[in-house]
Amino acid sequence: MINFRYHVVSLTAVFLALAIGLVVGTAALNGPVVDTLKDRVDALSKDNSNYRDQANQYRDELSRTQEFATQISPGLLNGKLTGRKILVVVMPTGQDYAEGTIAMLKVAGATITGTVTVQDKFLDPANGFELLDLANKATQPTVQAEGLPVNSDGVETSSALLALALLQKAQPVTAGDLTAVLTAYTEPGYINVSDKIVPGAEATVVVSGLPPVDRDAAKKNQNAVTLAAQFAENRPLVVGGQGIGDGNLVAEIRGDPKLVQSISTVDYVSTDQGQLATAMTVIERLVAGKVGQYGLSAGATSQVPKAAG
Repeated sequence: MINFRYHVVSLTAVFLALAIGLVVGTAALNGPVVDTLKDRVDALSKDNSNYRDQANQYRDELSRTQEFATQISPGLLNGKLTGRKILVVVMPTGQDYAEGTIAMLKVAGATITGTVTVQDKFLDPANGFELLDLANKATQPTVQAEGLPVNSDGVETSSALLALALLQKAQPVTAGDLTAVLTAYTEPGYINVSDKIVPGAEATVVVSGLPPVDRDAAKKNQNAVTLAAQFAENRPLVVGGQGIGDGNLVAEIRGDPKLVQSISTVDYVSTDQGQLATAMTVIERLVAGKVGQYGLSAGATSQVPKAAG
């Protein structure tokens, strides 16, 4: 009969055998296994170090490339926009790139008539009717409603009114009327404007970034295109943006058979090279009267326009 003492002795023997096996096995394998694992760890450590050094090298190369673009900009731009009046319109996601773009335009000699920063609220489809009502109320003696679209699209109508107030036209806009129009949109938070802003710009540069990704993204993207189209209606327009993300402004313009014939685009304005290319494109558009699509994304014909002589 198997009793409790037998079970205890059997279990003790089993555990003793396991312990002896582990000790013997570890002793037998310890040398080669540990050496192999150590070699693999050392190799992975060296790989990580190499990749880290490579990433740092790429970062340094990018930084130097950016510096190179800044250093060569005077030779390429060389005052070719001297005396030309440029308005800068900044879309909600383009604010990080506006300062660099403006700096390049100034290197080219451009006079910046002002900066208008469009807020997300302006593109929100929920505010269409309010924008339509605002446009009808904000007209001034030298900014008449006769030039506005006849429809119920608030973004289109308000964009057209702002373009009439800010861009050069046959009947000059007075400073007082411009202030009144801009105040009508700044007070409710649809736009922000620079401290110094005057009418009479002969061209517009729109600076844009990545497209929105919320549930109203598709409509906001279309509203951005609508705004750009209104500023391009009577005066040259260049869009410096990003070629990344569904519905981005550059891609939408390049995909429109009509707009691509009248609006120039650059799709890498987030870099110094792209900001330089944007200024070069303004020269081509305003001075040479040519429209072009430049950058690295679909629809670009080359990275930069041919440098003007």
